[in-house]
Amino acid sequence: MEQPTENRALACRRALEALRNGVPNGEAVRMLGCNQPQAEARFADLLVKASDRESPPREALGMLVSGDFGSGKSHLLTHLERQALAEGFVCSRVAVSKETILYDLGKVFKSAVDNGLMPNHSGRLIEELGQRLRPQSQGYADFFRWADDAETSGLSPMFPATLLVHERSNDLELNNEIESFWAGDRIGVARVKGGLRQIGQLQSYPYFAPKAAELPPQRMRFAVELIKAAGYKGWVVLLDEIELIGQYTLFHRGKSYAEVARWLGQSAGFSYPGLVTVGAVTDDFAPAIISADGKMDRDYVAPRLEARLYQSLVPDAETGMRLLERECLPLNPLTDDDIRGTLETLREIYRDAYEWDAPSLPERARGAGHQQLMRYNVRAAINEWDLLRRYPDAKPDTQSDEFRPAYEENRDLERETPDDADGGGARE
Repeated sequence: MEQPTENRALACRRALEALRNGVPNGEAVRMLGCNQPQAEARFADLLVKASDRESPPREALGMLVSGDFGSGKSHLLTHLERQALAEGFVCSRVAVSKETILYDLGKVFKSAVDNGLMPNHSGRLIEELGQRLRPQSQGYADFFRWADDAETSGLSPMFPATLLVHERSNDLELNNEIESFWAGDRIGVARVKGGLRQIGQLQSYPYFAPKAAELPPQRMRFAVELIKAAGYKGWVVLLDEIELIGQYTLFHRGKSYAEVARWLGQSAGFSYPGLVTVGAVTDDFAPAIISADGKMDRDYVAPRLEARLYQSLVPDAETGMRLLERECLPLNPLTDDDIRGTLETLREIYRDAYEWDAPSLPERARGAGHQQLMRYNVRAAINEWDLLRRYPDAKPDTQSDEFRPAYEENRDLERETPDDADGGGARE
């Protein structure tokens, strides 16, 4: 057996460790490949449209993919992340969670910024983007002109003011504070005015601090244009585990549906050209939560939003529900040949990781349930090889239970939002 190189062995071990935990990393996805040609083709088309400078899109672009738990949604998103970076896009992976609640745009935006990756670069996203700005370039001039035109951009004067200070000030500490403000943190108005005074531009921006609730959508629009001004084609955001919103209360599910419409470019009130979003959700979410056979959100969300004086969100919430019900692209079902091919590739990865000839495993009985899922087969194979490598005479027999997402309401997921909390704004 040919000895694998040290780098190959280390990469294989990293891939196996990620697969053991059920969270494929870039190495694992690169080695195993992706067998979702329809989703890949649609995503490639979105990237082409988003980067078209002759006929640029007027809003964000997006798609939803659906599949059973463990069917390969996270694997697909990791594959699309690699594709986006290779095509010159900034890419952010965001998992909906207790900390990143979908109905709070400020938290989702900050997570996207914190997890942002750039092609062939590392470091904090906004800081790196700020360093890549070239004030003498036409791209920067167009960016500043756009930001400074409130009627076109919809931005508070805070944004062009901070951009001007960032361009002309030599105060590194202040510029770091400005970059943190762009990324979602607070900044003192006095600090910005002090920077304007230093560069002789205080009279140009006699502004008041915007409300915290107004900032997240403005930050998102600003960030997309900042990414393009720094030389990238656009921003790809991958939203995983959208089904977690099934555990929110009815009111917050309604707000979350409106956010789905926003991220996918279907919101009536917001426009983010250059943004591409792919959302992943379990295939039983819409029947269990939105439809008449489930929690009936289709009937109950609008009255609840109206009762809480959020009438303006009703159209977007209804759009978000429609997208989740009717516009999800289902993952291709796996065939026995798909599973056999993946396990054979996985056996080669295991061999190179440990310089041990992993044996072929007996084919498992497969039905229509979780035993047909790739995650189950991959983790079972790795666990059995781990055992056989240490105990060659063992006769492993993997037992497992099927996992189904729970959609019971969980108030521990309810957090304050900018509607009733001061988060990420400007302070006097």
